[in-house]
Amino acid sequence: MSTEGQLILVRHGKSVWNSQNRFTGWVDVSLAREGMEEAVRTGLLLRNMRFDLAFTSSLLRAQDTLYEILKQNKHCDEYMRVHELSSDWYEHFVPVNEDLSELKIYISEKLNERYYGDLQGKNKDAARKEYGADKVHLWRRSYDIPPPGGESLEMTAQRVIPYYRTHIEPHLARGESVLVSAHGNSLRALIMHLEELTKEQILDYELPTGSPHIYRFNPAMRLLDKRIPSFRNL
Repeated sequence: MSTEGQLILVRHGKSVWNSQNRFTGWVDVSLAREGMEEAVRTGLLLRNMRFDLAFTSSLLRAQDTLYEILKQNKHCDEYMRVHELSSDWYEHFVPVNEDLSELKIYISEKLNERYYGDLQGKNKDAARKEYGADKVHLWRRSYDIPPPGGESLEMTAQRVIPYYRTHIEPHLARGESVLVSAHGNSLRALIMHLEELTKEQILDYELPTGSPHIYRFNPAMRLLDKRIPSFRNL
């Protein structure tokens, strides 16, 4: 095992509601066909990487993206899902040697997309007509102003960052390779923390669907480098 930890962040492929230009949040919609194809391409791009464990949200589109990535991977033939809220039940078994080859996938609501409250399900153009373009832009892009009944990016960070510190960071400090399949805003909140970005810098940060961001850390958790692999390498 390398002494350097590696964190691979992947935003899920395009969902059905992404394609329909709708606010999704915690509504559990599936990947669109294009999103499934994005996930497969990401899997091919990462096919030679060996993952020690993986994390994903409780939402279908992030999980399906993760499974498509793992299907293409040369080193992952089997895995076991650990559901955070019932982990004692799901991990209540006597381990045997065969279990060592299973990739553990941890599933947590803490990694869910930002909750969009009253905007969920609304077409974004229709929301601009209803509330005004400036107000919708403020809700989408400000750091600490939530939409009606929903979460701001700041509120999303308040659940994502503590989860990262307690559940993911210790593995990176041990030199492990961790794959995270999640969402645009939960990952933006994490990226803001990892790269020490300001509130202003993170507002314009774009995280394309299906595009992996790879971070490398030393044992003291100092960020060594970041790279975004190109699909032209396929």
